[in-house]
Amino acid sequence: MSQRPILLKGGRVVDPAQSLDETVDLLLADGTVARIGTDLDVPEGTEVVDCSGTVILPGLIDVHVHLREPGGEHKETIASGARAAAAGGFTAVCAMPNTDPVIDSPATVGFVAAAGRDAKASRVYPVGALSVGQKGEQLTEIGELVEAGAVAITDDGLPVMDSGLMRLALEYAQAFGIPVADHAEDVGLSRGGVMNEGVVSARLGLKGKPNAAEDVHIVREVLLAELTGGHIHLQHVSTRHGVEAIRQAKARGVKVTAEACPHHLLLTDEAVDGYRTDAKMNPPLRSEEDREAVREGFLDGTLDHLATDHAPHHYEEKEQAFDGAPFGIVGLETAVGLILTHFVHTEALDLATFVERASAQPARVFGLEGGHLKEGGAADVTVLDLERTWTVDPERFLSRSRNTPFAGWELRGGPVRTIVGGRTIWTLAEGIV
Repeated sequence: MSQRPILLKGGRVVDPAQSLDETVDLLLADGTVARIGTDLDVPEGTEVVDCSGTVILPGLIDVHVHLREPGGEHKETIASGARAAAAGGFTAVCAMPNTDPVIDSPATVGFVAAAGRDAKASRVYPVGALSVGQKGEQLTEIGELVEAGAVAITDDGLPVMDSGLMRLALEYAQAFGIPVADHAEDVGLSRGGVMNEGVVSARLGLKGKPNAAEDVHIVREVLLAELTGGHIHLQHVSTRHGVEAIRQAKARGVKVTAEACPHHLLLTDEAVDGYRTDAKMNPPLRSEEDREAVREGFLDGTLDHLATDHAPHHYEEKEQAFDGAPFGIVGLETAVGLILTHFVHTEALDLATFVERASAQPARVFGLEGGHLKEGGAADVTVLDLERTWTVDPERFLSRSRNTPFAGWELRGGPVRTIVGGRTIWTLAEGIV
């Protein structure tokens, strides 16, 4: 039985892929964008949704999330993460492979893909491990992972210290047209660190991770990408020298892309004061100078797109002493509101560029469907209310975890409807549909 067509009527449609920013109607049918325009003829039985006062965008995409399943279901499941993504306005996410067991085989890739389909919420794209068991010793069978559904490879969370292995990954991945994503960290420089190395870490008596640990690794990766011609994708960039190294590499024509996270755009290591474990992440929150550099890199496109690095942890894990608490924060349900409030409404970023950074570019970088609302394209749509005011309340999250440094923040703007494949999967009024 085919699903009922949907007419999104009277909304402001913003799609930079078509240089479109005007009030028109959008008809979704058979899983695709059927027509865009005014006074459309619609099939009998079409569901008409009044979108006046809202903004209709190509579905937002987050290419860096940790869904914890298999092995960490007490923190998150693929289903709960896909629902949290929908509530955050994301129609698709890419699931990192640092699970238990690691996503390093066609079977585990297939498991994630199937569980994502079964969730019937936001799309879930598996990312395969770069090395077997994420041990940094032996390259995975990249072709088999891609055939099973992997859209990229990475050892995210465990930096690849063997330069020869990274070179091989960049060489082999080219045959399959996928990026090699990298968590840039030289563990010889950062080992034992639990936050940014600087004045705050000294005051708190905590061992720090210096900027150089990230900078050295970023420089190595862009040099290897330059050597091989491969596509390196640098995750959660947090340092000023790292941003500049990427900027210079792009100017030389190196195939490098990179992402910025809301927490690195908005917070500094001062947020750790009081030993707040909800502000403990890796790479850590850095100095104000670094935060400003990441912000500028995001605004000028050096850092290609937004990503959350959604990293859920159980309450009891984060309640440990700071040294022993795990790294990471949740981000799927707060990212859009944070960027709208602190970038779009402050006019640092126009709405079309926000769509480019949060939809079109992630789709382009990872080779995913979506990122536009062209007729015949996937009917993945995010509907925003730019004037909606709300307070971040972790108890209302659909994620299984609550570890956020943004609790209590007052935000302006957020999603009100998320549509995947022409089917409404979440609304602000009803929740998961």
